[in-house]
Amino acid sequence: QVQLVESGGGLVQAGGSLRVSCAASGSIFRIDDMGWYRQAPGKQRELVATITSGGNTNYADSVKGRFTISRDNAKNTVYLQMNSLKPEDTAVYYCNVDLVPQFTDQVMGVLTGYWGQGTQVTVSS
Repeated sequence: QVQLVESGGGLVQAGGSLRVSCAASGSIFRIDDMGWYRQAPGKQRELVATITSGGNTNYADSVKGRFTISRDNAKNTVYLQMNSLKPEDTAVYYCNVDLVPQFTDQVMGVLTGYWGQGTQVTVSS
């Protein structure tokens, strides 16, 4: 019953900004790492940024200095603030959340990676 819902994608001109969000809901015992990946047409999915439960972040070289990942643990939500966007940032952006689901009051699952449905980000030149 775990669900990830993404929002915030859209169309923006080069140099502009967007923020995408991903909220996890359902029966969750614990959330560990959260991250964003993207997939452009004809290309493989690639890592954009990750953030640990302690707030440590990691970025792809292509987005360092332009994108910022953050999380709100109280809301089980991860954000990606994207500034100085370039046409090559155009892709479907997917969130990935490593979490432990809770099946009953006494029974928990194992640490598993869940994916959001994806949100389109298009940067025009």
